[in-house]
Amino acid sequence: MTSVINQIASKPEYQLAMDLMLQKLILKKYSQNTIKTYLHMFKQFLLYMHPMPLHQVATAHIMHYHKELITKRKVSSSYQNQSINAIKFYIEKVLNLPKVSYDFCRPRKSKTLPKVLSLDEVARILDNTHNIKHKTILSVIYGCGLRISECINLKIEDIDSSNMRVWVRNAKGKKDRITLLSPTLLEQLRAYYTIYKPKHWLFEGVNSKQYSVSSIRQVFNRSKKKARVNIPATVHTLRHSFATHLLDNGTNLRYIQKLLGHSSSKTTEIYTHVSTTNLTNIISPFEMLSK
Repeated sequence: MTSVINQIASKPEYQLAMDLMLQKLILKKYSQNTIKTYLHMFKQFLLYMHPMPLHQVATAHIMHYHKELITKRKVSSSYQNQSINAIKFYIEKVLNLPKVSYDFCRPRKSKTLPKVLSLDEVARILDNTHNIKHKTILSVIYGCGLRISECINLKIEDIDSSNMRVWVRNAKGKKDRITLLSPTLLEQLRAYYTIYKPKHWLFEGVNSKQYSVSSIRQVFNRSKKKARVNIPATVHTLRHSFATHLLDNGTNLRYIQKLLGHSSSKTTEIYTHVSTTNLTNIISPFEMLSK
């Protein structure tokens, strides 16, 4: 780590580039996660280019760097795309150079179906989460179909019990949306509030700060293990399960799209491939052969 810092520090223009990129990310109100990711990806690129002056870096160098990420480091498609996005951000937003000049070949994303928990598996995970704060956090993520970042960003006033809805503010794509608030979940939230009395954030950690993403992941993994749910699943699987269970229950795909905050219906349509109800309602033509 020290050698990495020293390499960046030894090139004042590299450090300036990092500082300018951070400043622009903050001004454009990117999320803390995106800022952290972009700075990390850009720093890795600078270390690869060291000690070449930045004004000498050409598109060919950027292409070669990403080729090496694939062939030598065997990084994922997601990692490659994040790296390309970070470098493009510096080129286009910090240097204000035209987009058309930088045509990067992006890797294809593998089309894998999302993992989904059954209703029974979700219930077992929640039943094995005995701390009321932890249980309420997981319940809100599943019951409202939230991303983990959306959950920790909830404020007390975002729970609209009068209209039985939850406001998800400044979510992915800088958009606000409304999602469901079930009566049972509202009761659980009130019981949680009575005990913990959060001041600002709905879920607070030490010194009334936002509850951490890593803590939520640890809670989920412990509860999943206790519940003996053996399929590979993460906290985000609760969101996938929310969407799939709504679809199984006959909810229109358009409404599910709105609840999840998807810009495109194509993103939401993936749940039709994992919905068990839709599949079991289809009759195989083989059944017609004997008729």
